[in-house]
Amino acid sequence: MNLPNKLTLSRIFLVPLFMLFIIPFPEWMTQSPLLAFVRPQIEAMNHFILNYGNYFGAVLFIIAASTDKVDGYIARKTKQVTRFGIFLDPIADKLMVAAALIALVQRNEVTGWAAMIIIGREFLVTGFRLVAAGDGIVLAAGKWGKIKLVTQTIAIAAALLKNFPLSLVTDFPFDSVAMVIAVMVTLYSGYDYFRRNRSVMNLKQ
Repeated sequence: MNLPNKLTLSRIFLVPLFMLFIIPFPEWMTQSPLLAFVRPQIEAMNHFILNYGNYFGAVLFIIAASTDKVDGYIARKTKQVTRFGIFLDPIADKLMVAAALIALVQRNEVTGWAAMIIIGREFLVTGFRLVAAGDGIVLAAGKWGKIKLVTQTIAIAAALLKNFPLSLVTDFPFDSVAMVIAVMVTLYSGYDYFRRNRSVMNLKQ
């Protein structure tokens, strides 16, 4: 396996680590008699996650988003572009974005509608890619797909950081505005993707 593909896989492996920093342990675990002997430690970890986990999660999320550009650049520069990499790269992006949105919805920091639109678009596009792959066609992401990822990364990072450092100087809800922009770009990128690749879909009666 070449280096770009290893970097892509590393983004997937970052997902569970990211979730550990974002989602606190459930109440049934903190109240379980079987775990009473570690209850103070679990409660302390939950306090850390609820107050500081977002910031550590944001760092991991930004690192994962950054490697997306790195592995693509290395693959093109060293001519190590593979079908596996072309297929896996957007899957890694979708996993991290979906994990972040689900966690933010659980923490009531992003609306369920925004998360559903973004994740739903990714499901539709992934299904379309699988249909194409079944016919031996590998569909790479287009320009709007890349713009979509940038807007989603900015919006999710802003939500994770709770507008820090902008929150130090203004009350402007940058995270909310960025999420609206990300949703709009996500919708358009989905339309653009299906429009460009509509000839691939062979509808059979």
